[in-house]
Amino acid sequence: MWLKIIIVLLLAAIVISLFSGALFLRDAESGGRLVNALTLRISLTVAVMLLIVWGLWSGQLHWGAPWLH
Repeated sequence: MWLKIIIVLLLAAIVISLFSGALFLRDAESGGRLVNALTLRISLTVAVMLLIVWGLWSGQLHWGAPWLH
């Protein structure tokens, strides 16, 4: 259960980073902050993908699609 909570929190952080990057996009002088927001978003996405793969491999996450059963 804790794995699902961590994944949801990381997805929320990705959305927050996306909107903060959109705010930095308005200001032409904040190019470095925009790159930092993009770097953070990519890092969080990689972390979510690794957690999902690990959860599927360890058996903590399962496919929920009805056509796979």
